[in-house]
Amino acid sequence: MKLNRSTLNTLPVEIGRPGYGPGDLRAGILHFGVGNFHRAHQGSYLDRLFSQGLSRDWGIVGAGVMPAEQRMRNILIEQDFLSLLVTRSAERDEARVIAPMVDYLPIGDHASIIGRMTDPAIRIVSLTVTEGGYFLDGDGRFDCSHPDIQADVAREDRPHTVFGMILAALDRRRAAGLAPFTVMSCDNLPHNGRVVRGTVTGMARLSDPSLADWIDRHVAFPNGMVDRITPATTDRERLIAAEKLGCEDQWPVFSEDFIQWVLEDDFPQGRPELEAAGVTFTKDVTRYEHMKLRVLNASHAMIAYPAALMGIEYAHEAVIHPLIAPMLEKVQRDEVLPALTPVPEMAPDRYFAIVRSRFANPKIADTIARLCHDGANRQPKFIVPAIRTALDEGLPVNGLALASALWCRYCAGTRDDGAAILSEDPRWPQLNRVARAARSEPGVWLDQRDIYGSVGENPVFREAFARALRRIYGAGVAATLASFAAAS
Repeated sequence: MKLNRSTLNTLPVEIGRPGYGPGDLRAGILHFGVGNFHRAHQGSYLDRLFSQGLSRDWGIVGAGVMPAEQRMRNILIEQDFLSLLVTRSAERDEARVIAPMVDYLPIGDHASIIGRMTDPAIRIVSLTVTEGGYFLDGDGRFDCSHPDIQADVAREDRPHTVFGMILAALDRRRAAGLAPFTVMSCDNLPHNGRVVRGTVTGMARLSDPSLADWIDRHVAFPNGMVDRITPATTDRERLIAAEKLGCEDQWPVFSEDFIQWVLEDDFPQGRPELEAAGVTFTKDVTRYEHMKLRVLNASHAMIAYPAALMGIEYAHEAVIHPLIAPMLEKVQRDEVLPALTPVPEMAPDRYFAIVRSRFANPKIADTIARLCHDGANRQPKFIVPAIRTALDEGLPVNGLALASALWCRYCAGTRDDGAAILSEDPRWPQLNRVARAARSEPGVWLDQRDIYGSVGENPVFREAFARALRRIYGAGVAATLASFAAAS
């Protein structure tokens, strides 16, 4: 049964349905980046809220700037903005159609996107634009020299980036005497609200310092921590949806059953009653985000590259592998967890145990290829901060150096058995070139300042990295992992 409004009530009874119709919602949020994670996370929370009859003036208007987003828009329009969300534990699946979206603007149409953000009804602009979409340098600061930023500054009446469009809309609201919207990042970044504030105000200062000052005084950028493992959709998921669930969704979303969202309660123009849907509000998300980014996201990075080099396909296979599992345990126990502060709900070691259990869920089938993708943007967010903290606190960094060396070895382009690694990483040509040079001169890898920043200059880390990379090339990945896990 093809998914749309006309077939919604004829879907199998096992599939949950939204407890509201399109006429029940009014737009309140404009969201950039309508991908799988957004629908499994923010979309799922709002669907839960709307089904309780709450906050129905916070419907989502989708927006995007990348040409690749056009297919998603076409599909969602054809499906009347309905999405099949399947949450999977190791024991059972739960399927539900969610419908929190009320519109999806033309991709990259700056006039329509800016115009909609100028509408007073839009009180939150949220973003899921990936870790690499914030124009940051290796030390996490706004990179004003980026070509896309410079291009937007030169054509500020026709911006092409998300942040150029946000600036233009805020400027119009200022000129019209309208209250500004809140800007809410939903990406996996340390202090994501602070990061997006730095990008928006940094871009404003390039052309209009008075606008930057107004934004600093009046616009809220709440920090938040988001968590739900959501793999990419493939024909496998489409087939499960059609044949096992009886629902033909062209882009279904499959995710784990675990979900968490922690937000600073800083929304001057109001917000949905998300606490009624299970969101945690707090004055400071720092402890939560450090634990999540350095345990879950960093662990993904730690298992991904040795798994890829040994030809392992899925995360659930990697996390129980007899060589990878002890390596992950040792790095987290000795170098990461001791630097973390417990959150009210649990201690770091308990959270790590939960993360390993989540990774081991075979139904998620999260691919190693997905976890390896875009390492140049993920490593500075997940691994490098952990290295910096370990160095600052006098903890060992041999395991974190090994994780970095395994990424470098992966980027050299061949597995341990000699098979070629076929990567679609956006920076693959540069990474491959530097990684091959690093075989004889390991330090050149750490000299990529946009990735490692000042951490790459630390002599303790440089020596540990060089030692690990030489060991990988000399003994192979399996032997290197075994010797690391066995070391006292």
